[in-house]
Amino acid sequence: MRNVVDYYFSISSPWAYLGLERFQALVAEYGLDVRPFPITIIAENGAIASKDRPAIRRAYWQKEMLRWARHLGKTILLDNRPTSDWVPASFMIIAAELDGLDWIKLVGVMQERWWGHADDIGNAEVRKAIADSAGFDGAALLAREQDADVQAKWQQNLDRARDQGIFGSPTYVFDGEPYWGQDSLPFLKMHLSGEMVPSVQAAE
Repeated sequence: MRNVVDYYFSISSPWAYLGLERFQALVAEYGLDVRPFPITIIAENGAIASKDRPAIRRAYWQKEMLRWARHLGKTILLDNRPTSDWVPASFMIIAAELDGLDWIKLVGVMQERWWGHADDIGNAEVRKAIADSAGFDGAALLAREQDADVQAKWQQNLDRARDQGIFGSPTYVFDGEPYWGQDSLPFLKMHLSGEMVPSVQAAE
């Protein structure tokens, strides 16, 4: 299992968006198999939605997000953002995964449209158009979103994340070791290269 990395991510997470290309580069460099687990925040493990944080912390969160975006040459739009439920976009990603499609490509396109253009991925027709533009059959994926296997996988992802102690997005788990946040990708790389293999046992 040492060539497998578990990838827990929220489709709405700006940090997952900012880290995706560098994560994909590591996957290619080290020949990793990725097991995707689209999730939302896991409140049971201490996650707090940004909208529920104190205003001071939320303001800093936005500053840090924009700093990282500039550093990485990415665009993040914070004004006039959609307010509809983005979770169904996760169902579309799961449908692509279960059907053997290039789910990570769809993730990249969906997150780019959500953060870089503020497109309303909570809107079914918008999701369909985004999928179509990326070469997928948007209508077929849209039709799959409420299927039993897709909904079951979504619930399994949430249960697994809770049971594995996952709380934030993105979290990369390699060889039993979790790395939370796109800013932890250098440490994941060190682990992959054998430069640093931390103990999975937490210090007492």
